[in-house]
Amino acid sequence: MRHFCALYEQLDGSPGTGARVAALEAYLGAVDPADGAWALSLLLGQRRRRLITGRRLREIALAASGLPAWLFDDCHAQVGDSAETIALLLPQLALPEAEPIERSLAEWMGQRLPAIAALEPAAQAEAVLGAWASLPPGQAFLFNKLLSGGLRVGVSTGLVTRALARLAGLEEAEIAQRLMGGLEPTAKAFSALLAPAAAGAEVPASRPYPFFLASPLDPAQLQGWDPAQWRAEWKWDGIRGQLIRRAGSSFLWSRGEELVNESFPELVSLGEALPEGTVLDGEVIVWENGEERPQGFAALQRRLGRRSVGASLRRQCPVAFVAYDLLEAAGADRREEPLQQRLQRLEALVAAVAEGDHAERQRLRLSAGLALGDWQELEQQRGRARERGAEGLMLKRLASPYRSGRRRGDWWKHKLEPLHLDAVLLYAQAGSGRRANLHTDYTFALWSHPPGSTSPGEPQLMTFAKAYSGLNDAEITELDRWIRRHTTERFGPVRAVEPLLVFELAFEGLQASKRHKSGLAVRFPRIARWRRDKPAAEADSLESALDLMRDVEARPGSGATNQG
Repeated sequence: MRHFCALYEQLDGSPGTGARVAALEAYLGAVDPADGAWALSLLLGQRRRRLITGRRLREIALAASGLPAWLFDDCHAQVGDSAETIALLLPQLALPEAEPIERSLAEWMGQRLPAIAALEPAAQAEAVLGAWASLPPGQAFLFNKLLSGGLRVGVSTGLVTRALARLAGLEEAEIAQRLMGGLEPTAKAFSALLAPAAAGAEVPASRPYPFFLASPLDPAQLQGWDPAQWRAEWKWDGIRGQLIRRAGSSFLWSRGEELVNESFPELVSLGEALPEGTVLDGEVIVWENGEERPQGFAALQRRLGRRSVGASLRRQCPVAFVAYDLLEAAGADRREEPLQQRLQRLEALVAAVAEGDHAERQRLRLSAGLALGDWQELEQQRGRARERGAEGLMLKRLASPYRSGRRRGDWWKHKLEPLHLDAVLLYAQAGSGRRANLHTDYTFALWSHPPGSTSPGEPQLMTFAKAYSGLNDAEITELDRWIRRHTTERFGPVRAVEPLLVFELAFEGLQASKRHKSGLAVRFPRIARWRRDKPAAEADSLESALDLMRDVEARPGSGATNQG
């Protein structure tokens, strides 16, 4: 635990990429394999299971400290994180005498923490107090985080992969593939991850390939490119997935490395129609057979995370798999082949499935390419994206291999311009990690109808969207101070604020939704700018949002914005 705590503090205090990779490489190269496996699980966000609630830890701390609850709450409001608040208050607690005990990360994660969580309340409190007494402050903070499932380490999967590749002397793509599908927290799995590449090594049948990710396109980059060497296709608004058929079984993985077989059993059944040793890359999307365009993302959300999908939901949200690449055929890895060659194989496979007799064959769709005579046609086609139910266009070099991660140069995404509305800040909540003491998570509202309009009744602010990004550090700090001075109520970690500030929100789309109080689902909302020039009474209303949604539907491709 001591070494992992030192790594956590090093990563948290190192803004530079090079320093973080070096710290990861040094730690993983020296750590015991069992500890290394658990550390990787935590670094990659795979082990965040809550064993004890933050509320329970607060109860134990309050009982041992004698502090009034209001004082603890005030401390928490300043710090912004329960685990850190308790760690800082440890000197005020009446802790039992205890000798410092050094336990490995593997022992804490695999044995001690689950055992503490399983105890009866009195014994559990005693065990938690004993741990606090035996751990230095930094490790006590980590203990709290690990027990409550709130640990987040500020490193990306890419940085961890780079460090492992440097340590093992392997290509990053090889490490990325070995990590796909998750890592068991065992010494054997850690050693196998770093083992030299062996020809003909057996790969688990369910393991997907690392996803190749596109980069945002700057249209100026098109100059000098020959359109004939590129393929354009629609960028669909679903979830990225890989459909795998190996060893007589089918597996459906999301880009988030989640096995989603239970949420989409029809697509798992569709896998039976694929030849043995096939891996398709594509999009999981709600699309009724015979319809010209798919449904929006809100329909797909109804199925995400479900462990069982009833017949009614299957009818209401029929899913399809839009295939746009073939990564494995006849058990052979095809990723190094040019895209054009992979597409020829894919077209033949989709046609063969369509001609077959499998009951789910209609769920497999081919992502058709769009012909481009010149680059002006790219913008014309992008203007049709909303008409087709797409987010924009993808642009792929026909000679490109299928790479790993976000590698610029071969795959580009050209999304539609976002939609905009002005909304009022209504609620705020502290962030996590470095920003645990700053309010960075915001809830915005629109007026039920415009203030001053002839509509009956007083206008009310209706929650519309949550946003977590778009402000710079200086704006976040300024807004945090404002939030603290203008709080009207508190609901646990959430603060209600005076409805005075207006922000322009940017988002990808709107859709009617019965699940949201406003009646609208918002796709990818973020803050575009702080509208210091606007009073709250001039923010947009739900009528504005509905007009915008209807305008988009009536005039596909319009880059509608607010009128303020």
